[in-house]
Amino acid sequence: MADAFDAIIIGTGQAGPPLAKRFAEAGMRVAIAERHLFGGTCVNTGCIPTKTMVASAYAAHMVRRAADFGVVAGEAVRVDMARVKARKDAISERSRLGVERTLRSLTNCSVYQGAARFQSPREVRVGSTVLRSERIFINVGARASIPPMPGLDRVPYLTNSSMLNLDVVPAHLLIVGGSYVGLEFGQMFRRFGSQVTIVEKSPQLVSREDEDISNAIRGILTDEGIDVRLNAHCIDVGGSGDSISVHFQSDNETQSVSGSHLLVAIGRRPNTDDLGLDDAGIRHDERGYIVVDDKLLTNVSGIWALGDCNGRGGFTHTSYNDFEIVASNLLDSKPRTVADRIGAYALYIDPPLGRAGLTEQEARRRGRPILVGKRPMTRIDSRA
Repeated sequence: MADAFDAIIIGTGQAGPPLAKRFAEAGMRVAIAERHLFGGTCVNTGCIPTKTMVASAYAAHMVRRAADFGVVAGEAVRVDMARVKARKDAISERSRLGVERTLRSLTNCSVYQGAARFQSPREVRVGSTVLRSERIFINVGARASIPPMPGLDRVPYLTNSSMLNLDVVPAHLLIVGGSYVGLEFGQMFRRFGSQVTIVEKSPQLVSREDEDISNAIRGILTDEGIDVRLNAHCIDVGGSGDSISVHFQSDNETQSVSGSHLLVAIGRRPNTDDLGLDDAGIRHDERGYIVVDDKLLTNVSGIWALGDCNGRGGFTHTSYNDFEIVASNLLDSKPRTVADRIGAYALYIDPPLGRAGLTEQEARRRGRPILVGKRPMTRIDSRA
């Protein structure tokens, strides 16, 4: 016999908990399931822990530059990575426990800990318990995508999640991938004291950006001593002893770089593999992203997908906006859609990059009338 609820929420990322709170406050009986750590990517392996470490790296950077400001800092800077990690862990834990306590204290909300799986379009099993509802909301997030890169199965490698467990500063960090994750970790660990090499297959870093923005980002990183290799194709890895090597073709030449640690940062994939989507008839694309309409409803009536797993955003703020859209449509009788959302994001290198709306190249592709200033672009110097 299934336990009946007015709403079932799978996952406790940035959309799930506020949605549970709104439903519970509206007098609805809510079940929310979490398979592992409360708070999702942002709290555990994303925004909060990484930006905590970015702050530590910035502190080390500024101490090294103290003399530029007329401050005598004394002995050479030494980063105690174990203490950096401990601080990061403590801050993430506070956030994680805060999310869990809030959910467990909600009237009308039942918390289930365990992996959830669809048994039908209206039933979800969590452990030995079957939950039933006419409204089900999926908020299961995403994780690092691991490519079928030759040799990767024979060497140790790190992802954005396992990087957070390092309690030593790598001698030489190799990073495959020149977008958000790779660049943030690259500058961070360079400032911790690592030698850093970034290998990117595209002709520019952060390929979605306009060329002048990408060039400015590259200049910021290379000024800090980061080695950037672009146009890297046919990438494979190998290793012997304590050394890991990345081999690739670039500009018709075979190149190779060796280091002590390897970070694979080439994208994300949704955590939908074991949800039983097919058992519920929920449509998803070849990468596993759940297909939704502009109101975040799947092809199955009564089932919505929010956050990273629907492929419509991939950021903390877009996940939270997904919650706002669903809550507005279901509880406030105020129609809202994803189409209304103005895209915005930030890249947390130093100085950070922030953008709202279309890039110049996106605007041109869509045939939008645009005005571009003709003055030479001035790159902000991170050393200023």
